[in-house]
Amino acid sequence: QVQLVESGGGLVQPGGSLRLFCAASGSIVSIDYMAWYRQAPGKQRELVALMTTGGSRNYADSVKGRFTISRDNAKNTVSLQMNGLRPEDTGDYYCNAGVVPAAGSGVYNYWGQGTQVTVSS
Repeated sequence: QVQLVESGGGLVQPGGSLRLFCAASGSIVSIDYMAWYRQAPGKQRELVALMTTGGSRNYADSVKGRFTISRDNAKNTVSLQMNGLRPEDTGDYYCNAGVVPAAGSGVYNYWGQGTQVTVSS
């Protein structure tokens, strides 16, 4: 079993910063990618940022230049530094990872429980 646990959400004023953190634990042989998704009230879940083990990063257009994803491959962690936060960044943020849980198995997709981010004055 693989668990992803997020932390770091909260309430912040527009223009402020937050850092989200996610740690993966359990039966892990390797992790292919780690990512952050978000879901705003009444909207579909969307990809915010993704980072591969090789270091490639992808960002949603709406967060480019404001958010930075980083990983510690040795510790199976991923973080999301969010600067210049806007009210439209409000939502539940979910950690996501593609994990190889056993030798010879494929890559399985796992989700954390989510952490809430509210940007409001």
